[in-house]
Amino acid sequence: MERRSRGRPKAWDDKTEQNTIKSLDRAMEVLDHLSTLPGATLSELAGDLDQSAATVYRILVTLEGRGLVEFSADGQLWHVGPRAFLIGARYLRRTSVVDRARPILRSLMTDTGETANLAVARDGNVVFVSQVECHNSIRAFFPPGTVSPMHASGIGKALLAEMTPDALDAHLRSNTLEVFTEHTIVDPIQLRDEMQAIRHRGYSIDDQEKNLGMRCIAAPVFNWQGDAVAGLSVSGPSSRITDAEIPALAEAVRQSAVQLSTALGAELPATGPKA
Repeated sequence: MERRSRGRPKAWDDKTEQNTIKSLDRAMEVLDHLSTLPGATLSELAGDLDQSAATVYRILVTLEGRGLVEFSADGQLWHVGPRAFLIGARYLRRTSVVDRARPILRSLMTDTGETANLAVARDGNVVFVSQVECHNSIRAFFPPGTVSPMHASGIGKALLAEMTPDALDAHLRSNTLEVFTEHTIVDPIQLRDEMQAIRHRGYSIDDQEKNLGMRCIAAPVFNWQGDAVAGLSVSGPSSRITDAEIPALAEAVRQSAVQLSTALGAELPATGPKA
């Protein structure tokens, strides 16, 4: 007889309404929406979520009691609270790739002089989970929690390139390829060709595809099973990351990705994830 894992009831896989706490779900919806805003009034939140102001207020007061949101009398604005950051930080500590990446990111920033980033794939996007900023006055900045579409991100494209053809097709079917700049690749055929080129050279380039004037060079990070679980990158202005600088920066990024992959138990050639 198959034993269930501890902590899982018989209805673990049953996600029907009877197993959903509606009030908690509404509270999470408020918290999630508030986290995308620099601050919002009660009426703005209620309007955005199509909920009554009284319901949203009760939710906010409850979350405030747990430190998940806080209220600023100046402007009558609600903000995400420090407890939310603490919970997020605990999640990052659980993910060993973040801890293992930190010294590698610092070395990568020192060696290249550009901001070094770590991101993972989540729900069709990439989420930046760690960063070491460079010291230049003009530099890239992606604080932990920043979300970017995969097709317009250096790390996102590096991870897309590691997908199987079927997984890549499914991603392209289920995600809107939004145009951000004149350089954004949104044609599926062109994007597939780009994935093939990335696999061949072992690194990707975001050439002003999300933000004009900014470039990013990225490489995938693998675990002991050979799965691409994250990506490393360096980002900076195109005035510094010139065509002439790309080969040296790409090699530094690839070597750093190999170093982190090896720390996670992957077996990769010393020259980089790809031949």
